Amino acid sequence: MGKVFRRFWLPAVLSEELPEPDCEPVRLMLLSEEMVAFRDSSGRAGVLERACPHRLADMWFGRNENNGLACAYHGWKFDVDGNCMDMPTETAESGFKHKVKMRSYPVQEFGGVVWIYMGPADRMPELPQFEWARVPAENRWIKRWLQESNYLQNAEGDIDSAHISFNHKSFAVDPNAGANRGVPLAGGDGAPRLTVKETDYGFIYGSRRSLADGNYYWRCTQFLLPMWSLIPSAKWPVAGAAWVPINDHNIQVIRYSYSGDEPLSQATLDARNSNPVLRPRAPHKLADGTIIDIQGAAGTKDNDYNISRAMQKTVNFTGIASIREQDMAMTDGMKPIAPRWREHLGTTDVAIIAARRQLLKLARDMEKGIEPYAAYHGDLYHVRPVDMVSAEADFARVFPEVQKKAVALR
Repeated sequence: MGKVFRRFWLPAVLSEELPEPDCEPVRLMLLSEEMVAFRDSSGRAGVLERACPHRLADMWFGRNENNGLACAYHGWKFDVDGNCMDMPTETAESGFKHKVKMRSYPVQEFGGVVWIYMGPADRMPELPQFEWARVPAENRWIKRWLQESNYLQNAEGDIDSAHISFNHKSFAVDPNAGANRGVPLAGGDGAPRLTVKETDYGFIYGSRRSLADGNYYWRCTQFLLPMWSLIPSAKWPVAGAAWVPINDHNIQVIRYSYSGDEPLSQATLDARNSNPVLRPRAPHKLADGTIIDIQGAAGTKDNDYNISRAMQKTVNFTGIASIREQDMAMTDGMKPIAPRWREHLGTTDVAIIAARRQLLKLARDMEKGIEPYAAYHGDLYHVRPVDMVSAEADFARVFPEVQKKAVALR
């Protein structure tokens, strides 16, 4: 799977985390590789390996100036492409600096994100053309944070429609109230019928719930390879996430929310930015001792995700305050890598099964030298989810209406 992920552009840090030329670098790790991101004097973003090729000192401590990052140990300096610009410990005539190059990663900035490519140079893919990345900056909100679990169990949480009827259920909301959509409406029927339709980008699945008036509530959700989600909403903003492996046991979450029509209101931005779930960005030490600079979650395994048993009796199903912490308690609590051979998957898990089969196929194809089609066709990612009420009970008949609604929204 590491080779598969290396065939896609991956979101590394947010552009706002490198706010100006020569700002403080950012420590990060993706796919078990330690890196440092920085913005040079010309405003270009770069991502280099963390270890200086001289004596392996940590480049995060380096001086960011004059279009390069200089190691604080001996002053060896490298540009965003990994070229050695200066080697003050060598004489001018030695020419040694022309023989040393630091590992660097191709970078593109798109949609307020610094993306990197970690695969072979001759296999460089296309950037995925997500709508959230194409809208004006004022139309989107985006954050990055750490979670302590494998990428897959978190990605599966976003394609598990059944869990929202329980894990996110509030006792204060009537699920059968006609004005409600999303999580409240989904709370009425806890056994949705799921149908998966595979696509070139992954799949879309329809989750059908029966309503009291005889109609059906459909939530049509995308899973986009290798680890993206796009979550239905009855109105703007729409949200989704990337679950990017830091290593086998940790992920960085890129969560986005956007409107395709107009700027996000100040009230919407304030609500998201004041989310108590997230701590400010700070150095975080992973279990192996690696330090990365990233936001952390207020609710963790160490504090049981701030569960309140009193709240669980009277307020909501879990006794955990926020939707994000409710999810984290379930997915991170499975252990860093869930022992999936112990599971008993049921009829509401068909999207989970589909995702695993697609990922396994990608890995097996990679072993045979077959490249992932989606990685080289960025336009496949320009799709929308759909939240709708329909009299139709058959996804084969509903799906044309799903496509029509998604196109009309554009």
